[in-house]
Amino acid sequence: MKKRKLALLCAASLITVTLTGCRDQAANQLTLTSGQQTISTSVQPAGEPFDYEVDPETFTLTIIKNGVRMPASLGLPKTAVTDLVKEKDSMTWTYPGQVKVSIAKKNNYLDIHFDSIGAEQFQWPSVKAQSYVLPLGEGKIIQADDTTWRTFLDDQSYTWSESFSMDFFALKNDPFSIVYVVTNKFNDEVHFDTSSSLQFQFTHAFPSINKDKSYGFRLYVTGNDPQQMVQPYKSYIEESGKFVTLADKSKENPNIQKLYGAPQIYLWSESILTDRDVQWPKIRPLLSGALGEWLVKLLASTAEGSDELAQVLKDIAKQNTLDAYQKRVVLGALNQGMKLKGFYSKTVFPNPGSEAQKLIDLGIDHLSEQKLYDLNKLLLKSALKDAAGDISTWGQADSTDLINDMQMSGIQKAWLGLPNWADGLSNPRMVEAANQAGYLIAPYDSYHSIQEKPDPSWNTAFFPDPSLYDQATIAKKDGSKIAGFLQRGRKLNPTLAMPSVKQRVEGILQDGIGYNSWFVDSDATGDIYDDYSPDHPTTQLQDMMARLDRFNYFAKDKHMVVGSEGGNDYASGVIAYAQGIESPVIAWGDPDMRENKNSPYFVGGYYAASGIPERYGKSVPIKPLYEKVYNDPVYALPLYKLVYNNSIITTNHWEWGTYKIKGDEADKMLYGLLYNVPPLYHLNRATWEQEKASILDYLKVWSPFHQQAVTQQMSKFAVLTDDRLVQSAQYGNDLKVIANFSEHEVKIENDAIPAMSAVIYEGKQHSIFHAADNVKLLARK
Repeated sequence: MKKRKLALLCAASLITVTLTGCRDQAANQLTLTSGQQTISTSVQPAGEPFDYEVDPETFTLTIIKNGVRMPASLGLPKTAVTDLVKEKDSMTWTYPGQVKVSIAKKNNYLDIHFDSIGAEQFQWPSVKAQSYVLPLGEGKIIQADDTTWRTFLDDQSYTWSESFSMDFFALKNDPFSIVYVVTNKFNDEVHFDTSSSLQFQFTHAFPSINKDKSYGFRLYVTGNDPQQMVQPYKSYIEESGKFVTLADKSKENPNIQKLYGAPQIYLWSESILTDRDVQWPKIRPLLSGALGEWLVKLLASTAEGSDELAQVLKDIAKQNTLDAYQKRVVLGALNQGMKLKGFYSKTVFPNPGSEAQKLIDLGIDHLSEQKLYDLNKLLLKSALKDAAGDISTWGQADSTDLINDMQMSGIQKAWLGLPNWADGLSNPRMVEAANQAGYLIAPYDSYHSIQEKPDPSWNTAFFPDPSLYDQATIAKKDGSKIAGFLQRGRKLNPTLAMPSVKQRVEGILQDGIGYNSWFVDSDATGDIYDDYSPDHPTTQLQDMMARLDRFNYFAKDKHMVVGSEGGNDYASGVIAYAQGIESPVIAWGDPDMRENKNSPYFVGGYYAASGIPERYGKSVPIKPLYEKVYNDPVYALPLYKLVYNNSIITTNHWEWGTYKIKGDEADKMLYGLLYNVPPLYHLNRATWEQEKASILDYLKVWSPFHQQAVTQQMSKFAVLTDDRLVQSAQYGNDLKVIANFSEHEVKIENDAIPAMSAVIYEGKQHSIFHAADNVKLLARK
């Protein structure tokens, strides 16, 4: 207590007089600078020694290294402090009614910690630097005076957990960088101020439902190479025991190795019955009878309704043939009907056959989803007779045959994603073909949103438990419910969802469908919540842990190779792949891209009566601002890869596959080699034929490279030219790639790197991939 009083007396006296006894007692720990009180101490980390000064009244923090002074945080408005205590390796003080602050000197960093004593939120640090290294997706380096980023980030506020893939950021200056490791990822927000140059402020909120009223940082000083800047965070992750390699994950599930060298492909074969499977001259008259009337009545209760079908049936009753549009509508109705529990009608299907009758006798309400599809296919075949081929051939040309063709074309490994688990349950032969080919095949699944009433077109948002909608959804502080995706329904509290998760998954798997992978939407995006519902208050930490429990259920209980959207690294210990780190969702709020169908930038809708929806398959340009921010290699840094290359396989968000952005196809392929990123394709039979030559030419180079690189750390990264368009990455000791994104040849040491190409070095051998030549192989119409 006496030491504390003396420190307070010295601190108060420093403002007005020169101290003798106090200064002696402080032993150079208290100094006077520019009329302000500062506290200075020295840190001696291995290889990175630095000093710092801090003014508690403004919390201005200055780093001093080799005589160079650099601000780690700008000052707050001057505030009175109490309880100022300086000990050998630590310092504490209080902002009355707000927070208690402590700074502790560790071996190689400052441990900065805040505890609220009344503050609902607190802003610190406020930073300004020459440039910033931020884990936005894979990683970005942004100059403070860059007009593109100042425009893009102007007055923007980002939720930390959702917008940043890892919990650190760096202030890059000459001659050294300051790295902040964020030790509490929850309830944080970053606000960008671009009025004079790019700056940002970090604010932490202290929710009333959260007993933990603290947040903080570790602060490190490093060199300016990306490897040096990420190392403190990588060490922090390893120190916490949260770093798990793919090799370690594959010990529990060897199927994870099927991701090595595997492109990621969404397979669009949702139709049970296709144009190839029917004879239209024979099917047309059948639609004029009970079958057509039944379909109109059945689909009237669905979200899409049946008006379009009813009009088409009236029209074709007067015709001898059907046009392409009418065929699409009829096939869409037949396929939708076969996925409905109420498809069976004794009047419409009076002679269903013995196999179907056995299923009917079991009770339709008691059938599994897979058996329901089996029944409905049998029912439709009984009505169509010879107007449709044998059930075993339905839909196979666009699914099983396509998979077999991919394998015979030389694709030895692939991850296949199905847009809906129903696609596999209605076509188990396709899933079996994927397994026989040695591929991974996963259904899309989501527990993000919940609808009050079932919608067959959005089956992930419905759960049989009727109590969930009112009793297990997330409430804001004012008591209102948080809306679900596209502002429909509500968001489901993950801490209350596990019984429904298990119910759904057991139902999907009960007949032995051969899924060996599982894609869980949203759970790794960082889109986590505080739930203020009085009956089940939930913190963001509890929300996140429930999502990890869900991942572990799929990975460990069900032995699936698990992936998710995003790739926020809290999920790094369990997921094997992440879609969205490399290309996230672009410009979600831009109406020209999302709403204005006449805009050249419109990305397309979610729905297609057949084939690949435009949202995924349509090639579009993007606005110059987004092109620069999201895709320009000048701003790219492999921060995520430098930490997690051998832990998580990352690729693009499914909306932004390899060929989605018109004009960027070559850049995407070069990026995939440089950053060791799987290509992501959307395929059906027609698209496969158009893109096949380009895909195979690329995979011939990329797959063997990825198979080696993914098992090693990214050991080096360098920018080789002043324009930053030639970059190199090394994996382990012997595998290196140089990518030239420019439009002219560049000489690097003794090697000529052709324009728009990547050179892969393996020991003394090297090979060249010409991306521009590959793009010419695309046979799009």
